[in-house]
Amino acid sequence: MCRGIGLVFGVGNEKKFKNHIDMTLTNEGLRIELTESEKGTFFDSGKPKISSDGEELLKALAAELAKLPNTIAMEGHTDSKRYTATRNYGNWELSSDRANAARRLMQEAGIRANQVTQVRGFADQRLRKKDDPLDASNRRISLIVQYLDRAADEKTVGEASIKAPAGEPPKNLRRRPRSTNRPKEFFA
Repeated sequence: MCRGIGLVFGVGNEKKFKNHIDMTLTNEGLRIELTESEKGTFFDSGKPKISSDGEELLKALAAELAKLPNTIAMEGHTDSKRYTATRNYGNWELSSDRANAARRLMQEAGIRANQVTQVRGFADQRLRKKDDPLDASNRRISLIVQYLDRAADEKTVGEASIKAPAGEPPKNLRRRPRSTNRPKEFFA
């Protein structure tokens, strides 16, 4: 998947999404952020319903992520605009519902049921553009492909088994980088 957006979406389709997909490595894993435009790119405006473009992208991502042994956390985020459609439904509910809608679709498209370990809704509490809280890019879904457990030298996924030579980690599995900011007791 990290080989490029074009390999996931096919030649030509990457142009449609390139300004709305951001991939970064974090302490938790590979973060894939799908940001909205003013008109809505992945979701219908103010709703948890996934658009046809969003469905296309999430299905393509699911096909690639299903091949990995890594677990995934999904997050929903909104901008700071008050959600006023109903009195008992706001940005907290919308952000959670969008993350869950993405999870359901991706599981239907191939992600294993036990591959998604967390669904988080953050409303407008983690803005991408703090200086512009109403910016459309603050409305997004984040998929975090989490680092594998440090202790796992062999991981079985369905019928496939990935094995490493004695004393070496598997080459295709990323390890969580050690942080020098943590106390030594975390590295038992």
